[in-house]
Amino acid sequence: MASKRPVFTENFSRNLLDVQAFLGPEGVRHARRLLDRLLDEVVPTICRFPQSGRSFLAHAIHSKEGKTLFNRVRDQLEEADDLREFVMDDYILLYLVRSSQIVFLSIKHHRQLSFDLRQFWQEG
Repeated sequence: MASKRPVFTENFSRNLLDVQAFLGPEGVRHARRLLDRLLDEVVPTICRFPQSGRSFLAHAIHSKEGKTLFNRVRDQLEEADDLREFVMDDYILLYLVRSSQIVFLSIKHHRQLSFDLRQFWQEG
């Protein structure tokens, strides 16, 4: 089985910087370790075995807003495209399998995906 060629979007690169900033003082060390693991293990694995991640479009969508966004994403995909997510330690990668390429779209630390409710408890 031939490996697919990795392509990294500007958004993916920006996300790596965002992860570093999000992690604060320890961010540089964690980002370096993350990048090493991505390049040495994860990217080659996904390029060789594109179905390693789970189907992003298989998620159950329950809200009206979610369904609208879901349809917008689906409408942007070509017929043979496969949008997938891969969980790696504390990170979630979003990638697109497209013909001979794996397009890395996004990466987030799982805590970046949670609600930021600090503003509700600030003293006024």
